[in-house]
Amino acid sequence: MAENTPKSLHLSGTNVAIIMDGNGRWAKKNTLNVTSGHERGVEVVRSIVEASARNHLESLSLYAFSTENWSRPKKEILGIKKLIISAIDAQVPDLIEQKVSLQFFGDYYSFGSEVVNAIFEAEAATTFSKPALQLNIALGYGGRADISQALRSIGEGIASKKIDCTDISDDLIFQHLKAPIKELDLLIRTGGDHRISNFLLYHLAYTEIQFLETLWPDFTEDEFTKCLIDFQKTERRFGKRTI
Repeated sequence: MAENTPKSLHLSGTNVAIIMDGNGRWAKKNTLNVTSGHERGVEVVRSIVEASARNHLESLSLYAFSTENWSRPKKEILGIKKLIISAIDAQVPDLIEQKVSLQFFGDYYSFGSEVVNAIFEAEAATTFSKPALQLNIALGYGGRADISQALRSIGEGIASKKIDCTDISDDLIFQHLKAPIKELDLLIRTGGDHRISNFLLYHLAYTEIQFLETLWPDFTEDEFTKCLIDFQKTERRFGKRTI
């Protein structure tokens, strides 16, 4: 191994999610427009995905755009739409080379056909039977909306007698949620706020949560690695007594 090559951790089976907060504040701090903040944020995504694959994570789920974000100025949302397409075009070749499978979840249809088509093409191009990493992008996603649609789907199954009430379990609910993971091991939020902002609500029952002051565009691989090391040191009891 070359001297400058980062050492990898062995975190196979670990599912990590990140609330990438702080692009707008970073742009303001650096006297830039908000689109520049989002562009810098996309560059950080690239490095964190590479670090996630190198550290053998099972999955990395990123909160890119929430249902509440639709209330932002139209100019900013238009810039985000353009950035989604350009980011897909720029990063999919790297994902293919690294064997990273890409999947979007949420109400991304509201972004329009150009974005939807780009998403479908990217997902098809990055389909691997044994991916090095599953990369999930939450776009137009809200945890409450996800749970509501899952309950509606289960209710329809009960009404049509395809599902019996006694079949309802965590596994069944996970099957009907749009988010493509089950248990979430670690949630990281950048940007200084201490809240989960309607992200993966059903998945957070025993998730370790780390809140960071760092704005997302300033988040580095070294800081991400420190988060993973701190997670490794955590004793996860899941409600059990250990003494």
